[in-house]
Amino acid sequence: MKTQRTVTLASKGFILLSALSLLSVSMMAFANPQSVMDLVHVQLNNTDAFSSIRGVYGGVGMTLFLSLIYLMLRDTQSGLLFLCLLWGFYALSRTITIFSEGALGDFGNQWLLIESVFFILALVLALANQRAMPGNRAV
Repeated sequence: MKTQRTVTLASKGFILLSALSLLSVSMMAFANPQSVMDLVHVQLNNTDAFSSIRGVYGGVGMTLFLSLIYLMLRDTQSGLLFLCLLWGFYALSRTITIFSEGALGDFGNQWLLIESVFFILALVLALANQRAMPGNRAV
């Protein structure tokens, strides 16, 4: 019973951490899209560029944040599986870049590490959460 509670709290905490990290970038993009692109040294030169960053990092980021909060409260297991996809595909995208365009810079390497660790954490928590659910026998 105590293990189940610990896994549930860790799972919800991880979903919340992920949601808040996406929210912070989303709010930055809504307020100042250039600040997001400054992280990768890209200059936005026109209103379509500003609009696109605001939409993708701001709007999509806010959608992800709200979805994760909902899943954290209503379906923790689905939230963890969703984060496996999210963090896993972020890491895969950076890995594809390494093979297609070459080595990443400091920013890309740092985030490849973070996204890979978050993917592994989400996977481990999803597996632990599944085993800790009532009615499931540990293998």
